[in-house]
Amino acid sequence: MSEVGQIDNEKLMTLLEHLNEFKDRIVRIALAIIVWSAASFVLASTVLNWLLRPMQKYEGSYEVIATKPTTMIGLFMKISLFTGAVLAMPWIVHQVLLFILPGLTKREKRSLVWIIPGATFFFLTGVLFAYFVMIPTAIPFLLGFSDRYFGSGIVAQKWMIDEYLPFVTGLIFWVGVSFEMPLVMAFIARLGVVTARQMLQVWKFALVAIAILAAFITPTPDPFNMGLVMAPLVTLYFLGILLARLVQPRETTEQAAQEPVAAQG
Repeated sequence: MSEVGQIDNEKLMTLLEHLNEFKDRIVRIALAIIVWSAASFVLASTVLNWLLRPMQKYEGSYEVIATKPTTMIGLFMKISLFTGAVLAMPWIVHQVLLFILPGLTKREKRSLVWIIPGATFFFLTGVLFAYFVMIPTAIPFLLGFSDRYFGSGIVAQKWMIDEYLPFVTGLIFWVGVSFEMPLVMAFIARLGVVTARQMLQVWKFALVAIAILAAFITPTPDPFNMGLVMAPLVTLYFLGILLARLVQPRETTEQAAQEPVAAQG
């Protein structure tokens, strides 16, 4: 066998090994979600009432209806799956890290043990922000839009529950994911991919990206709700720069500190 052929076979084996490991991680994540979803069956009623509470607090006429005989059965499964995915988040992060960090030394892996509790903290913070700030602001806007612009009582507000719940859970999930931004920034800085200084230099581009992300997440088109999303994301971006500055390799920090001196010389 030629040397070129041997190299190609080694690359193929390496690729197959990575694909096999990727499959194993996906299977483990799926099993964790299934187990937590099954355990969440007993919480489905509580979670449903929790998700409907923002509408119950709105002072106005509203109605949530189910239009099919099997709607509530399907929602029961979806609520359990959503709850299971949230509860399995630490395990999901752990499996993702095990897949993307095989090349790190033991010392580098130990220095990143804060990622799992940090990811859980930031995700739950985003979930709470979406539930207690965004949704209570968005629901009155959506429920009152018809009365404000078309007149009271012209259109009866009867929302289908199988559309309302995916709307609320999707908003909660994506806001929770977006709150992971500081941790991701700190993580790539720790790996030496970028530095805190480089992140700070592109802050204007980051604001544009955050505005686009906020427009995607925001459930309503008004600038007020979009601002509710943008404000914490901008804060989290600069928090991510601070975390990146704290955790990036020492030689990177020293090199960044010497750059202004070198430029003056």
